[in-house]
Amino acid sequence: MIKVGSRDSRLAVVQAEEVMRRLGECELVTMKTTGDKILDRTLDKVGGKGLFVKELDRALAAGEVDLTVHSLKDVPMEQPDGLPLIAFPKRADARDALVLPEDGSWDREKPIGCSSARRRVQLARLFPGIEVKPVRGNVQTRLRRLDSGEYGALVLAAAGLHRLGLENRISRYFSPEEMLPAAGQGILAVQAREGECRAAAQLLDDAETRVCALAERAFIRALGGGCFSPAAAYAVLENGMLRLRGLYVSADERSLIRGELTGAPETGERLGCMLAERLRRQAEEET
Repeated sequence: MIKVGSRDSRLAVVQAEEVMRRLGECELVTMKTTGDKILDRTLDKVGGKGLFVKELDRALAAGEVDLTVHSLKDVPMEQPDGLPLIAFPKRADARDALVLPEDGSWDREKPIGCSSARRRVQLARLFPGIEVKPVRGNVQTRLRRLDSGEYGALVLAAAGLHRLGLENRISRYFSPEEMLPAAGQGILAVQAREGECRAAAQLLDDAETRVCALAERAFIRALGGGCFSPAAAYAVLENGMLRLRGLYVSADERSLIRGELTGAPETGERLGCMLAERLRRQAEEET
């Protein structure tokens, strides 16, 4: 029986169960990660989103589980030796969503809660004058803080809300033109030990999603970006071609530069590197 490792949050468990249904008979092994335990500080102050995966990496390396399931956007750009990402199941909705209190009102005197620099810098331009404040915790915790009046609105990943059956809480979706998604948003990543679980990888992997995931991650990696970076990337296949959009944010966050490239799907990672270099040069020319 395949042992599947997951964080113990409700969303992480739902995501793992989504994978397990495809695999057949499995055993779920959950654990609380360091990132789940430290909720009083933003991730850039305590080590980044890698804190959500390191306990799972340790369990996988030790043979305590056979596969681990992650939200791809939480996975660091560099993988531990011997623990590759073996499958990317079909992508869910990649967009960000605005969530209002249960009564549907939006008190714009209260801050918008969001968990990433990427959202923060884009929200500052969409809603100038409204405070954007960090919010940590799982989705249910964040919704409680919203409904208790601490925030006027939240921005959350649409995919997570749909997976939790909370799509009724979505007030509006942000188009990629309004808010470019995080690299890998809406994508699950399945990790295993090198050379193992090949049959599972073939069953789970979606070729289109893989192409998009690798292109987006190549863009962020080429910028030297990681968990704290406001940079964003979103790829789609259109008429057999890969369209990659990227967002570069200057160090002082005063300049947001968007761009895109289109090319053959098999060149996705090269497109990511090329687009990153193009936007970086453009930023340098503007300063």
